[in-house]
Amino acid sequence: MSLPRQALDPSRTSWHITWGAYGTRLHGSVRPTVEREHNKRGEAFVPANAQREQAIRKILNFPPVVLTGAQREFIEATLPAICERGGWTCRIAAAASDHVHILCDIVPAIHGEKVRRLLKRWLGEALSAEWPLPAKATWWAEEGSNLAVKDEAYLNNVYRYIAKQRATVAK
Repeated sequence: MSLPRQALDPSRTSWHITWGAYGTRLHGSVRPTVEREHNKRGEAFVPANAQREQAIRKILNFPPVVLTGAQREFIEATLPAICERGGWTCRIAAAASDHVHILCDIVPAIHGEKVRRLLKRWLGEALSAEWPLPAKATWWAEEGSNLAVKDEAYLNNVYRYIAKQRATVAK
């Protein structure tokens, strides 16, 4: 399948926003993570450390959230409407079992961090309406990433990257 070539919208900022499911990506795991203090492009990932991973696992308040196929499809189907609610344009979104990616266009006055927080809240509410969680449990990890897309090469690379991870076929 050939993907459409993406062009930047001069009136908006494109953002690649990512966040994880609760308890699924822990520092010290063999799967790479970044820390709040060390998260610049080119910096090393947090090294694997089984003791650190186990210590973090012990302080989790709830079991890790692993998104099911139905939940992943729901997320991909729901995110465009959530973006519309916020006044943003969803280009593409993908949900894996342990994280979510979205590429969306936002007015320049709003930072991707604010949008990420709202996406997580509104999407969590929509998921909970279908699949209730235990009291005080959460769908999402605390942090995530927000990368402003500055050029069309990156825009098209990240679009393809997200498209490959989709649980559903892009419409």
